[in-house]
Amino acid sequence: MTESKIRRFRYLGITTVAAVYCLILIAGAVRATGSGMGCPDWPTCFGQWIPPVSESQLPADYQQIYADRGYAETEFNPTKTWIEYTNRLVGVLIGILIFFTMLSSRHFRVENNLVTRLSVFAFIAVVFQGWLGSRVVASNLHPGMITLHMLLAQLIVAVLICAVMRSQRDVISGQGMEKLPKSFKAVLTVVMVMTLIQMVMGTQVREAIDIIARSDDTRSLWIEQLPLIFLVHRSFSSLILFSNLWLVWQVWKHIPSTQPMYRFALALAGLIISTILIGVIMDRLHIPAFFQPFHLWLASLIFGVQITIFLFLRYGLQKGTMSNQRGRSTVPGTTAGAISPGM
Repeated sequence: MTESKIRRFRYLGITTVAAVYCLILIAGAVRATGSGMGCPDWPTCFGQWIPPVSESQLPADYQQIYADRGYAETEFNPTKTWIEYTNRLVGVLIGILIFFTMLSSRHFRVENNLVTRLSVFAFIAVVFQGWLGSRVVASNLHPGMITLHMLLAQLIVAVLICAVMRSQRDVISGQGMEKLPKSFKAVLTVVMVMTLIQMVMGTQVREAIDIIARSDDTRSLWIEQLPLIFLVHRSFSSLILFSNLWLVWQVWKHIPSTQPMYRFALALAGLIISTILIGVIMDRLHIPAFFQPFHLWLASLIFGVQITIFLFLRYGLQKGTMSNQRGRSTVPGTTAGAISPGM
């Protein structure tokens, strides 16, 4: 395995991960602006491959046409149409990026086969995600389908991060992670599970908001009508905050600032604090639509950073990989700084 092939896969994988996070943000904007039915059909948009920009480009009876298909509330809005269509275009771009990531992973199939298998799984998952997107539209934006669509996006980005980190195991191994407390890995695992639970509760709160918004457009009254899950979600954030800050504190004390894991820990602290601040703003300002997609996006980034730190710990505790045990040296010319928080 040459250094250039490993580096190419790393850069392509990081680019793909960044693109998926962009899509998560755009998808949040689609939901927050109510643009999910901006294109009431799939894969075309109002029967066209390039969406219309004015109602004059549609048949005079287009509302009746879509009412007959089960979309009685379809109403053309060019802004919402293009927000939804942009979401679809970025989804196609990600599919292409993951396809090339999968192709690039073939070089690992002998010495590091898990990288290849993870990349293939990510490609299959993104194809399924595209099909699921069509089902979301067909279900007329059923809340449960939207939540499933979001959770699958989290799985895809997690698998891609695992593939990239696995490809760098020779660089990461033996970096002195044993200085961290022995309880660090267990606490981190629990915190990752807690983060997923918090995200699921957040999607349930979001579903409740969608239901309330259909019958009451007075935002100042929405929080009062939210179910108990909202209070649990809000209180659980304190536990999330302090447990993550404990992890960051341990990394700050025991890991040199030159190590990538140190920088990811600082990023985790910033993301946690930012997410809670936005949650407070949403609570005090009656859930403004502008902040809703950022709240989910930051939560997704938190989970991704936690996975990255977990893998730094896992591979960093290893004294040598299989290739090293067979007498091979680590990848020439690479350093611990090869992986940056930009991932």
